[in-house]
Amino acid sequence: MNPFAKSPAESAGSIGEEALIARIRRWLGSAAPPSPAGPGDDCAVVRTRASASLLLKSDPVAFEQHFDASTPPAAVARKLLRRNLSDIAAMGGKPRFALLSWAIPEHTSLRWLAGFHRALRRDALRYGVTVNGGDISSARTDLSAHLMLVGEAPARPLLRIGARLGDWIYVTGSLGGSLLGKHADFEPRLAEGHWLAARKGVRCMIDVSDGIAKELRLITPAGCRASIDPDAIPVSQAARRLARKSRRTALEHALSDGEDFELLFAARPGPTSVALENAWRTRFRTRLTRIGTFVEEDEPRANEVDFSGLTGFEHLRAKQEK
Repeated sequence: MNPFAKSPAESAGSIGEEALIARIRRWLGSAAPPSPAGPGDDCAVVRTRASASLLLKSDPVAFEQHFDASTPPAAVARKLLRRNLSDIAAMGGKPRFALLSWAIPEHTSLRWLAGFHRALRRDALRYGVTVNGGDISSARTDLSAHLMLVGEAPARPLLRIGARLGDWIYVTGSLGGSLLGKHADFEPRLAEGHWLAARKGVRCMIDVSDGIAKELRLITPAGCRASIDPDAIPVSQAARRLARKSRRTALEHALSDGEDFELLFAARPGPTSVALENAWRTRFRTRLTRIGTFVEEDEPRANEVDFSGLTGFEHLRAKQEK
C-alpha cells in the first residue's frame, strides 16, 4: 500500500498534529494507556516500582525542517538534546539516559557527523546524560536524528492538566523571535522545573515549544479561558527585531512563534503564589512573569489578549514553517 495519499483530503496534513494524535490513540486502543502513562503530555510517566517513576520522551531533528545547511552541526546536536531536556523540565524531572537513532543518506559528510557527535558529547556531559545506544538506518534523501530521553520523575510530576478557575498563569524567560537564534541555542529550564514541581501551589506546567497561543489551550481547565494581560507578556528583543521585518507585531511573535522552550505554568492564586514569586527571585536569575489568570469562559474582561487568529505552530500544516 502506498503510504502517501493521492488526495489532500485523505492526508495527515488535512487534519493537523492534534487531530492525528487523537486518531493514533484510537488506533492503538488498549495498547496505549491513558495520559500521563500514554500519549498526551510533555513526557510519558511510567512507574517502575512502588516508589519510582520514569519520564520517557522522544523528539527528532530533520534536515530542512529543524535545521539547514547554514546551521553548524554543533548547534543541531544542542537543539536535539535540549528540546528533549525541555520536556523533562516541564514535568519537573531529571534527565538520565538517551538513545540516539539516525536515518542517514550515504553521501552524508563524516566531518559533519563528527562535529555533531562531539558537541552532543559535551552537552550530554553537561546535563548528566549518558548516550546508551540507538540505531543507524540508511535513508535515500532526508537526514534526521531521533533522540529518546529517559528521566527520573519527581515525587509529583507536573502534568498539563490540573489548573483551576482563578489560578494565576506564569511564564519564564522572554518570548518570540526564536528564529533569530534561540531555537538552536537555549537553556532548558531543568533546575527551575524541578524546583516548581516541589511547590505545592503549582498545579500544572508545559514547555513553550509551539507558542503560548497554543500551549495555553492545552492547560486551560474545562469551562474556562485564559485572560492574558498583553502588557505583561515578556516580549523578547528578538521578537521586536523580527517585527520590524515582518508584517506582524512583536506581541504576535511572542505569542505564536514557538521554540522559546520556556516554562508555562498555573499556580494557586493569592499568598501562596506571592511567596513563590519572592522565593523565585532569591533562587533564580531566570525571569518569572505573571501574565494572567483563568476566568470563566463567558466572563468579560477589559485589556486582554485577543487570541482569535493566533494558533501557534501546528505540525503537518504545509503553509507553516518552523
